Amino acid sequence: MSTVNDTKFQHTVFLLTGIFGQEDVHVWISIPFCFIYVISLLGNALILFIIKTDPTLHEPMYIFLSMLAITDLGLLISTMPTTLGIFLFSSREISHGACFVQMFFIHSFTFTESSVLLSMAFDRVVAICNPLRYASILTPPTIAKMGLLSLGVGITFPFPILLKQYRYCETNTLSHSYCLHQEVMKLACSDIRVNIIYGFFVTVSSAGLDLLLILLSYVMILKTVLNIASQAERLKALDTCVSHVCVVLLSYMPGLGLSVIYRFMNSSSPLVQNVLGNIYILIPPFLNPIVYSVKTKPIRTRIIRVFVK
Repeated sequence: MSTVNDTKFQHTVFLLTGIFGQEDVHVWISIPFCFIYVISLLGNALILFIIKTDPTLHEPMYIFLSMLAITDLGLLISTMPTTLGIFLFSSREISHGACFVQMFFIHSFTFTESSVLLSMAFDRVVAICNPLRYASILTPPTIAKMGLLSLGVGITFPFPILLKQYRYCETNTLSHSYCLHQEVMKLACSDIRVNIIYGFFVTVSSAGLDLLLILLSYVMILKTVLNIASQAERLKALDTCVSHVCVVLLSYMPGLGLSVIYRFMNSSSPLVQNVLGNIYILIPPFLNPIVYSVKTKPIRTRIIRVFVK
């Protein structure tokens, strides 16, 4: 009888949530969201255009930057339809299949971005710690291999497959305007231990390991910089890392905060989860091109040329 009841009351759709408790002003809230999406799309597309059209920027550092821009564009495109659909048209329903597909792409691009940031840290390590071998270490084939290894498709592929096997017969309301694995799996009325274990393993072995290696990279960089006699040269070397450090903080801090809330603070305010979730998805793609445009002189110079002409 229990199985019959579970099947009878199984939900066929999930309900997404905009800004919790602010449903009456969603149309007004859509204005800053639309602004962020437009600026993020244009900013990352401009970075790609400049790097592609300027042969002098076909260097490892800027190739990795273009990878980061592509990842940010993918993340934006993955979340934009459902987010704007809620704010502009109050369209909250999403089928299980569409939710799993969106979740797959969001997590794939998120883990890819983490790996790209690690590649960018490796680039800075070689440039500062072993500059004479920079060109021989970061060759085009090596960069291509690092790009392929950065793809997060393989490790996130089991997520939708596992979730598809479960029954969803209790609440079907999600806390965000898009689907995340750690939230969808909690709506299942089946045994989700496999998802919990695999999700924890993927997070630790991918994002966690990437962050650890990035920190170790900067330990090596600081050790090398402190051995430089000239203060001007030390500052110059550190200045080349400022953009990357800012982007790392923008990418990891909201994600870590969201993970802590989901794993250890189940009683936290839904509004806090909701706002932090939007920051986690929207702010890094929005600010990354701005940070690199401001702090990287070759990019800044070429952007000025584009608009001055």
